[in-house]
Amino acid sequence: MNESLAAGITPEPSVGWTVALSAGSSALDGDTLLLGVEALTATDPDLAGIVARHGPPPLWAREPGFETLVKIILEQQVSLGSAVAALGRLRRALGIDDHAPLTPRAVIELGEEAMRTAGLTRQKAAYLTGLASDVETGRLDLGAVAAASDEDARSALMTVAGIGRWTADIYLLMALGRPDVWPDGDLALATAMRRAKGLAALPSCEEQRSIAEAWHPWRAVAARILWHGYLAGER
Repeated sequence: MNESLAAGITPEPSVGWTVALSAGSSALDGDTLLLGVEALTATDPDLAGIVARHGPPPLWAREPGFETLVKIILEQQVSLGSAVAALGRLRRALGIDDHAPLTPRAVIELGEEAMRTAGLTRQKAAYLTGLASDVETGRLDLGAVAAASDEDARSALMTVAGIGRWTADIYLLMALGRPDVWPDGDLALATAMRRAKGLAALPSCEEQRSIAEAWHPWRAVAARILWHGYLAGER
């Protein structure tokens, strides 16, 4: 942990930030996350305040692949607790434990009706079956997605039924570690942004993008800082 950040001291800007990580050129890791935090706290006092109070945010990295996309789809429009419970029911229906891989073939063979019997909604059962089919047949090549630019990766993911911009961006941000992705439509981020920036109301997606433009090329790091404050009770 950078001691100056932990103490709430704003570091001086460094040309190393842009040299170390050009936007979209590399995945975030623990070191580049701290570079991004340093860059943002040097230029944005509201984000600096959150870091001063709570320290740098976690990386919150997820493993790239089919299973993570399944988890993000299950997280759509529900609490994380509800999504974890839904994943557990799905695993039990598949007859696998928490440590076994969740594969497209297994989901296809289980089928929508069995998923609905396990407690998934009709819509999410259909989304997971479609995703599994697209990955199994190669229509969605997750290896190619990982190698693509942010825009092309987002577009490829959004060809799948049930994957909108929020789901695609959360995958880019957490599974692929893209440093400059801002996830539209995240209520927790909108709430955290309203508090941090002293806004009268929740910002629209357009307003969020406008504010987040100042955080380029570290928008995904800014999102983590705001989530960090939100989870610490700053709402």
